[in-house]
Amino acid sequence: MEETEKPNFLKRVLRRKWTIIIIILLMVGFFAGKNIFFPSTNGFESSKVERGIVAEELILSGEVKADEHANLNFLTSGELDYVGVTEGAEVKKGDVLAKLDATVLYQAYLSAESDLRRFDASKDKTYDDVQGHSTDETFEQIESRTIAETNRDKAYRAYVAAQQNLSNATLRAPFDGIIASVKHPYTGINTSLTESQIEIVNLESVYFEVSADQSEVTQISKGQKVNIILDSFSDDQFEGEVSYIGFTPKVGEVGAVYQVKVILLGEGVEISKFRVGMTGDAKFVLSQKDDVLFVPTDFVSSDARGKYLKVGKVNNKTYIETGLEGETKTEIVGGIKEGDIIFD
Repeated sequence: MEETEKPNFLKRVLRRKWTIIIIILLMVGFFAGKNIFFPSTNGFESSKVERGIVAEELILSGEVKADEHANLNFLTSGELDYVGVTEGAEVKKGDVLAKLDATVLYQAYLSAESDLRRFDASKDKTYDDVQGHSTDETFEQIESRTIAETNRDKAYRAYVAAQQNLSNATLRAPFDGIIASVKHPYTGINTSLTESQIEIVNLESVYFEVSADQSEVTQISKGQKVNIILDSFSDDQFEGEVSYIGFTPKVGEVGAVYQVKVILLGEGVEISKFRVGMTGDAKFVLSQKDDVLFVPTDFVSSDARGKYLKVGKVNNKTYIETGLEGETKTEIVGGIKEGDIIFD
């Protein structure tokens, strides 16, 4: 071997040696970690028979909504003259939120008001002229009185319309709530009647909505207790109660799917944590048993003879009778005792 090739040869040998050492260390770490985090017996996971509560649950996905949730827009186009709220502001029902420039509308209102006064006076004069002729009123008098009455009626309708148009230039809060968004937070902007200007939500009207098909909805009843787990707060569980079950299928759904509303219960629930559109699951407790023996549902196996558990050792099949079966827990009626070790 030439002198120039010796260093390269030694480098290759050392590189292979370190590669083998690293592989061995990785294998040792893998098996050590497996034993620490996934304890088992010869590849079989173990658990034990416990005593407690077993519940049969119906789990449906849904989202947070609010009964009092509105997008407000003006009923006429115009230039924004006043915006009195910002996002996050708390408002009361009837509070003024925003206004359009009402110069033209106000002048139209004043004009209609003047016309109404004029035709009111004209009607009163006509009534005065025909006073005392209720039994012998001439056709000319009837015509004069009718014209005065109809002119006054038309003036009054124009006045009401002008008053309503002027009122439509102001947005008011339809209920107590929080301002969720403001489309144009500054004045001088032209807005159209089809454009939403302000979004408002009443947090006190927040609820959780799920959809139940025709086989599921029959298992749900008004007043039934529900546990809600939101994706945003996966470690928390909120108590709820069914407040409404739809009588007709939801529009736009495939098949017969019904709306179910769940209101939130419990003192100290921070409603402000909830946001419209948050998703999660609602667990409807269909039946429940207390102080019963149970095992993890995944540990229950079955064959042609029946259901069984591997008790004490992995090859010891013990045939059992099950009771209530939940998503994660299954009640065991007999054949085992509390504290027995089982294998999957």
